[in-house]
Amino acid sequence: MAEDAILGFLQSNDEIADSHEFAASVGVGHTELENVIKSLKGFEIVDSKEITKDRWVLTDEGKSYAANGSPEVQFFLAIPPEGISRADLKVKLGAEIFEIGSKAAAKNKWVGFDKDLVTKKVGSVKDETKDLLKRIDGGEAVADKVINDLKRRKLITKYTWRGYSLRKGPKYVLKRKKAATDLTREHLQRGDWKDLEFKEYNLDAQVQPIQIGYMHPLLEVREAIQNIFLQMGFEEMPTNNFVESSFWNFDALFQPQQHPARDSHDTFFLKVPATTRQLPEDYVDKVKRVHEFGGYGSKGYGYDWKRDEAEKNLLRTHTTAVSTRMLYKLAQQQLFSPKRYYSIDRVFRNEAVDRTHLAEFHQIEGLICDRGLTLGDLLGVLEDFFSRLGMSKLRFKPAYNPYTEPSMEIFSYHDGLKKWVEVGNSGMFRPEMLLPMGLPEDVNVIAWGLSLERPTMILYGIDNIRDLFGPKVDFEIIKRSPMCRLGL
Repeated sequence: MAEDAILGFLQSNDEIADSHEFAASVGVGHTELENVIKSLKGFEIVDSKEITKDRWVLTDEGKSYAANGSPEVQFFLAIPPEGISRADLKVKLGAEIFEIGSKAAAKNKWVGFDKDLVTKKVGSVKDETKDLLKRIDGGEAVADKVINDLKRRKLITKYTWRGYSLRKGPKYVLKRKKAATDLTREHLQRGDWKDLEFKEYNLDAQVQPIQIGYMHPLLEVREAIQNIFLQMGFEEMPTNNFVESSFWNFDALFQPQQHPARDSHDTFFLKVPATTRQLPEDYVDKVKRVHEFGGYGSKGYGYDWKRDEAEKNLLRTHTTAVSTRMLYKLAQQQLFSPKRYYSIDRVFRNEAVDRTHLAEFHQIEGLICDRGLTLGDLLGVLEDFFSRLGMSKLRFKPAYNPYTEPSMEIFSYHDGLKKWVEVGNSGMFRPEMLLPMGLPEDVNVIAWGLSLERPTMILYGIDNIRDLFGPKVDFEIIKRSPMCRLGL
């Protein structure tokens, strides 16, 4: 209908000057007419020119004042001849009209306030605001000063009107044929293909984007770190136990049962199954003695060690629990052999989420178990490891860990945050932890751990860890990491 109306009108007229007026005259919506115009223009049947007009329209508040009067006039008219109290007038008008109207009416010197009584100071008033709003709503022009005042009061807003003017195009026809898009078997059989007009191929049209997979930044960095460990001769530890006992997670690491990290505010404890019974009894007795009485050059902690605490199940707080199991397994061998182990997997902490902390994150851990290792070996390995990762700006700070002595925190400079950020912890495992396992006295273990998220943030220039997960993830960052890279 809209197409026939346009083509029929242009047959005897030079121009459709206003598409909005034309749409109203033929009884169709302007959106429908606009779609037809775009289609006709694409086939060069008509030429169209976009036209825009700006006009001021009333806001919802402006419409209310145009219908019911401005707040100041409503305020004035609500005052009886004998006057009225503020409280009663506020109930009569409503809080919003009362507040706006009282200020404007007082400024115009229409009303007086005698203690709590509101009275009229003039006999009558003219509602100029209402009149101006009605004039603007009717399309009349008003002074710029008036427009600015009403705009400041948020009673009017600018509306940009968009429409089209139309003329005949180079391929104008009164009735266009629908172009065929396919040559079918039926066309050939009937022979009517000779009379068909075929739609031209648009060889410049955009094709559908190729669907490919992408690597998440965490997986990119994880793979890079895994390759570094393998290049350095490390063997991966099994990390398939998210649920761990407190014994392997804390006690075997010479971490006292009164340590704050073992509180429910820092650790997720399980309700079902709440405890474990599968612990190596001989080793449990040695760990109990070293906690209570010391040994191997240590005084211990001097408290009553409770097996019930050690049997509690939890979501592991670090992958060092896996390292403990691997070192214990290594100690059971008849002939000791040096080992280099690493792991990369999830750990869980009951922490508040902020820009640098999550309750669930990935921990990277590396350890070397060998004879005669020193702190210098640890520093050298850390420099080598992080330089391969592209993090050459390192600092080390002395720290305390229950299971390492000496201990060091590792810091790397974050160019995005413009400051040094802690990326890991490191140290040499204490004899109180290693010797109860059965490892030889001359065997030392150097180890370090770090989160996967923080190096990823540094390497990708991300300053908020929450941008790696959930609704804040920037897919453009992920799309810059395709799974398949094709080199020439």
